[in-house]
Amino acid sequence: MCRLFGLTAGRQRVHATFWLLDAPDSLLAQSRRNPDGCGIGYFDGTGAPVLDKQPEPGFADPEFTRAAKEATAATFVAHVRWASTGGRTMANTHPFAMAGRIMAHNGGFGELAQLDAQLGRYRELVRGETDSERYFALITQQTDACGGDVAAGIAAAARWIAARLPVSSLNTVVTTADELWALRYPGAHALHVLQRPAGASRPAEAMTAGAAGSRVGSGGAGGGPGFHARSGTSSYHLPGLRDVPCVVVASEALDGEDGWRMLAPGELVHVRADLSVESAVVLPGDPARLVPLPAHNPNLDT
Repeated sequence: MCRLFGLTAGRQRVHATFWLLDAPDSLLAQSRRNPDGCGIGYFDGTGAPVLDKQPEPGFADPEFTRAAKEATAATFVAHVRWASTGGRTMANTHPFAMAGRIMAHNGGFGELAQLDAQLGRYRELVRGETDSERYFALITQQTDACGGDVAAGIAAAARWIAARLPVSSLNTVVTTADELWALRYPGAHALHVLQRPAGASRPAEAMTAGAAGSRVGSGGAGGGPGFHARSGTSSYHLPGLRDVPCVVVASEALDGEDGWRMLAPGELVHVRADLSVESAVVLPGDPARLVPLPAHNPNLDT
């Protein structure tokens, strides 16, 4: 199924090349198992969202490699797609931008007409056919209803879907120019987090388990040495993240570095601009109708 990646370095602009191209289990490597589209989302120097995406497999797309080498930002969202809803088109390729935020989703849910009715005028924000972009529109609607509180909007949107629609997974990453949110729900599909301090030779950050209301600062213990791979392209990534702390979220632990932690089912992580991390289990139970992810449809590009 689709794979997610999110990174924030707070207010420091960096490259994400290592994770996207060079890590042992990079997004480029994962695109061989998820060949229906690839994309990188970030914010330019003015704070405007930039989406560099194509309905092509990342491993065969020179534009994905170029963007992974050249893009600099404080936050990133990247995605490699395993299509289940919506054809292989640009409009259906993740990530998506909406209301000054960028989002990608891993999973699926059904009965989209019911969600369309709930969206009302927010349905106009949806340009493609996917459940994922509708999910983002619902997050946008609920965030507005919660006075701009993105964490509350993500939780409310996921609860609405989980209570009414057949769901396989609502794993998502949402960013602004200097903040990141990540939800794992339910427990069927993985989402990991790595809080990494500045200094490539320093130990990786070990975040505590996601108990409701827990808060994790920039200090911590445990972990092993720094990045576990180098290549000719990693110079685009380093020394940027050698010198600044960051938090990485990914469907798979991308390298052999210690400190990766699996989010608890229903856990929502919020990384603020100062890289403080707030973590809470906001959806403690399973969806009302938990279903397997729909089978990949090889004819979606027709």
